[in-house]
Amino acid sequence: MASFSREEWDTLGGACRSNSNASPFDSGTAYNPFISYDFLSILEESGCVAARTGWQPVHLRLEDTDGALLGAVPCYLKSHSQGEYVFDHGWADAFERAGGRYYPKLQVSVPFTPATGPRLLVRQGADGCAVRAALAQGLKALAGQLEASSVHVTFAEAPDIAALEEAGFLHRTDTQFHFLNEGYGSYDDFLATLASRKRKALKRERREAVAAGIEIDRLTGRDLTEAAWDDFFAFYMDTGSRKWGRPYLNRRFFSLVGERMADDVLLVMARRGGRYIAGAINFIGADTLYGRNWGCIEDHPFLHFEVCYHQAIDFAIERGLKTVEAGAQGEHKLARGYRPVITHSGHYIAHPGLRRAVADYLVRERREVEAVGQYLEEHAPFRKEGSRE
Repeated sequence: MASFSREEWDTLGGACRSNSNASPFDSGTAYNPFISYDFLSILEESGCVAARTGWQPVHLRLEDTDGALLGAVPCYLKSHSQGEYVFDHGWADAFERAGGRYYPKLQVSVPFTPATGPRLLVRQGADGCAVRAALAQGLKALAGQLEASSVHVTFAEAPDIAALEEAGFLHRTDTQFHFLNEGYGSYDDFLATLASRKRKALKRERREAVAAGIEIDRLTGRDLTEAAWDDFFAFYMDTGSRKWGRPYLNRRFFSLVGERMADDVLLVMARRGGRYIAGAINFIGADTLYGRNWGCIEDHPFLHFEVCYHQAIDFAIERGLKTVEAGAQGEHKLARGYRPVITHSGHYIAHPGLRRAVADYLVRERREVEAVGQYLEEHAPFRKEGSRE
């Protein structure tokens, strides 16, 4: 982020909480903490994102004739496909078996963060369509300059996808599970929309999650002490070492987040016997709560669901947030009131042969994603129209 000042970055739609009132379909968008100057610079300053970790920052900058920032793209030159959550390992393997070189590639995303948000960032008040079109072409040019095989713009919003497709990018879809707040006044209001059997199951699940004398704390702002971060980092490391072998984020990252973004963070912590035993970190946007990492040092039935999903719904309803994004994958979220939502990405592949093969594959994949989404929606726990449950 060294090539940007905070002041100019904050003029980009979605990057600053004070720029939160515009529709996502013009040059502004609701505040998203993951594209803020603080979050992206913390990733770099902590060393989590760097050439040595396979995430070399090569952010794209678009200026007007006076040298003022018109748009930008958070972009990384990558030597692997880890930490992305839109999987292209099969493409890489096939291309390299055929004698091609898949890496380096360009990745446009928020590292280690499967959350939808703006990717082609536009200065407030600028012509969004024109700026996005220029940024999409700029990404293709940058790939050529850096001899990258491809460009991958993941978890993008609709205006970005439209600009990318116009520039020749391939459109890919996938499914996540989000809680959609229909103006509920309380968690009980939400429960009332569920089928009776599902409603009873969730009530029982929440009781059993804390039955072993567990209490739940929500920490944000000044409550985010270094001691709390120490506890959470122990949970994070335990989960990371089991799932990935080497966690992506280091301890310094969390300290910097606490220093600079405390009001954008909700840490849900489970306490038993006077000490914390589990926790989950969430980030707070203008209208969305983003669930990110979870961990524990004691196993208790249903505690994961309570800390990660039910508490997030409680918080979103209390704050009037429209959505909870609960991260990648996880059909178990459906039973907890999270609905299937289609996510989108755009992919530019320079090699004509690989491009044709991937394009054919994506046609079939999009059909499958749509069919699975319809099936999941039909099996959601909500009361069916006309039901007396």
